[in-house]
Amino acid sequence: MDTPIYAVGDLHGQTAEYEHALFLIERDGGPDAKIVFLGDYVDRGPDSNSLLEQLIAGRDAGRNWVTLLGNHDRMFAWFLEEVPRHDPHLLVGYHWLHDRLGGAETLRSYGVEFDERTRLEDLHRLAQAAVPNAHRVFLRDLTRMHQTPEIAFVHAGIRPGVPLKDQNENDLVWIRKTFHDWLTPHPKLIVHGHTVVDHPAHYGNRINLDSGAGYGRKPGVAVFEGTSCWLLTDNGRTPLRP
Repeated sequence: MDTPIYAVGDLHGQTAEYEHALFLIERDGGPDAKIVFLGDYVDRGPDSNSLLEQLIAGRDAGRNWVTLLGNHDRMFAWFLEEVPRHDPHLLVGYHWLHDRLGGAETLRSYGVEFDERTRLEDLHRLAQAAVPNAHRVFLRDLTRMHQTPEIAFVHAGIRPGVPLKDQNENDLVWIRKTFHDWLTPHPKLIVHGHTVVDHPAHYGNRINLDSGAGYGRKPGVAVFEGTSCWLLTDNGRTPLRP
């Protein structure tokens, strides 16, 4: 029998949903269950600071967890660099502090307030002072991809036709249409988040677990045995099939 591995979709600063996901997993697989968190721990929700603190505490306690890098995590990490870095994937006119992206909520979770009259250099200085170095190191060291013999866990997806070992980080954290439109099998089943769907969905060659925690909905929480997948709910396991 395959050893179960669990996955949690994008959490976006929602500590209550994180705690509920852990409850569901521990009830199904015990406190030592292996969990892959699919990235996007920050932005939009109110508790990014607290969520990162809890993930770091879990890591330091030796929990069997893998924390993947999401595009929002990378944008936050890049903002905290000595010279703030802008993600070139964003459309012209967008930036991490844009209302639609949620960077402002992340900074507020650290007690950093600002308005349209605040200079970016002043905000950057306040953010660097407020965000603990342990959080910066955690963001910097997030995993890009986690693989089992049959599954590849990533944040956004992969570039079809490119070997898994040669995937580009920008695709792993940002890709959408090219990946979503690919209907033939990948080298492994791809489990991802990043693109919000109404409910977790199995597309045959990929599974999307981002069911909208960033917008006040519950994240997808799943368990895998080989490539067989079940969603974890308050009522137990529910099969997730193509």
